[in-house]
Amino acid sequence: MSVYVLVVDDEPDVETLFRQQFRRDLKSGRFTMEFAPSAPAALARASDEIVDPSLILILSDINMPGMSGLEMLPKVRAERPDVPVIMITAYGDAETRRKAIEGGAVGLLTKPIDFALLRQEIDARLGQAA
Repeated sequence: MSVYVLVVDDEPDVETLFRQQFRRDLKSGRFTMEFAPSAPAALARASDEIVDPSLILILSDINMPGMSGLEMLPKVRAERPDVPVIMITAYGDAETRRKAIEGGAVGLLTKPIDFALLRQEIDARLGQAA
């Protein structure tokens, strides 16, 4: 089964960065990554009519125009309670962390992203999906 991670961020260079960091995994087909440029686009993808069991993790920026990641979080958790969400922010203060966890996030990563830590998270999700 092909599994994928959904990355939600309004910055176009994020896709390039993630594809570089995980190029070996993506090339080998361990998992794929999809990218949504906004929270509404991510919600549409996560709530496809046919529940998609291959979605194993959602990574979402918090600060985005329109709907923020924190505003999206309870909606995506209601649609897909089976899929863990990790929030990403440039501001890792205690209040932001509290809001993310209360909203249903399983974690909060701060920018610049620690890709070694993120790889461990993805590996854990791959292990659960196997």
